[in-house]
Amino acid sequence: MQVEGYSIEAQIEALENYIKSQGWTSYKVYTDPGYSGKDLERPAIKQLITDCKEGKIETVLVFKLDRLSRSQKDTLYLIEEIFNHHNVGFISIRERFDTTSPFGKAMIGVLSVFAQLERETILERTRIGLKKRAEDGYWRGGGKTPFAYDYDQKRGMLVINKTRKVIFDLMKTLRLQGYSYTELERITGYDESWIQGILNAKTNLGKIPYKGELYEGRHEAIISEEEYEQLQKIEKERSKNKHASHYLLSGKIYCGKCGAKYRYQKWGKRIICYCYSRQKSKPKLVKNPNCNNIRIDSYMIEDAFLKQLFNMALDEELFRKTFLLPKLNVEDELKGRLLKIQKRIDNLIKILEENLACEDIKCELEKLGKEKEIIMNKLTKINKEEHKTFKQIKYLRQVWPHLVFQEKRNLIEQLVDKIIINDLVIQIYWLFNVN
Repeated sequence: MQVEGYSIEAQIEALENYIKSQGWTSYKVYTDPGYSGKDLERPAIKQLITDCKEGKIETVLVFKLDRLSRSQKDTLYLIEEIFNHHNVGFISIRERFDTTSPFGKAMIGVLSVFAQLERETILERTRIGLKKRAEDGYWRGGGKTPFAYDYDQKRGMLVINKTRKVIFDLMKTLRLQGYSYTELERITGYDESWIQGILNAKTNLGKIPYKGELYEGRHEAIISEEEYEQLQKIEKERSKNKHASHYLLSGKIYCGKCGAKYRYQKWGKRIICYCYSRQKSKPKLVKNPNCNNIRIDSYMIEDAFLKQLFNMALDEELFRKTFLLPKLNVEDELKGRLLKIQKRIDNLIKILEENLACEDIKCELEKLGKEKEIIMNKLTKINKEEHKTFKQIKYLRQVWPHLVFQEKRNLIEQLVDKIIINDLVIQIYWLFNVN
């Protein structure tokens, strides 16, 4: 009564007089004394909603519209979602509002339009405010604060949380070293998808992201631009080879019968490899739809690969016979070219000694000399690469169990050209890169 100027008793009396004028005899009064009408968290209004849903009420009568709620949103919710949905009429005495009449039903639509306008106006103001904060370098507040920061409400900005930054630095360092998110989850105890979001957040750069735009933040960066770019490069590679990230030789195995790639697939508790020509869901990868090459357990291919790799690490002669075959072919080709160049040089020198076409010959000799130098440098590089590669795999058997998955994959990319499957025959072709 102090606020509104009329008591609950006076409201009930007005309602009962209206009931008598309509000839109604059965009614129940719902009151929430001492509760604010700002929301629907009130005992009597909750009971009213329940009774409507259970079909106990034909009409809801209020002294004034805001007796339902002071929130237009809640009022419309009650009228549209509760009363109308359960065939309950609604009447407000003071506003002469009556949904049982055609005019009252039309008024609901009008109220809905204004309520929507109000919601959109509030939302637009909020967006403008958030954008202005971002432009000024302040954190938006609320929501999720970035992992390695705390939100200073007084200053409206992010400040580094030293304890969590230590954890962040550990995750960052390990990720840059090639650790997978699964391995980081095992080490830190945090969920791998959560770690991915933490490491790739642009707020770590001292920036404030908002609606696809980046603004200079007032907070301190916890990662350099170079490190962040490295993380993004790793992320792109992971996205590009997301299927390969689970399997050791993915992308390296080919069918010896039709030439299509082999794919890994879980088969119950087994992981098998089989020709893409037998997998019709990707027609672009099918080489021969009638290919009958064998399905083979992945461990058989990987074991054969590792056995040959570790044997080469122990036997230098075997290493030269298998791994250096491509290298020897390149070396022979370069030596052949070198002999031809040397013959041309010798012939030109003889002509030069006879003083014939001196200037032209000098130019040609200079050109051949440069070509000879390039070839000799390549031959030197081949020998250095041979020593480097053998040294790299010499202790591989001991080191292999301690490598993380990405390190193993990187090594395979450097060493293996392709693996050919022809029924139970497994052939491994090794790489030797000479640029």
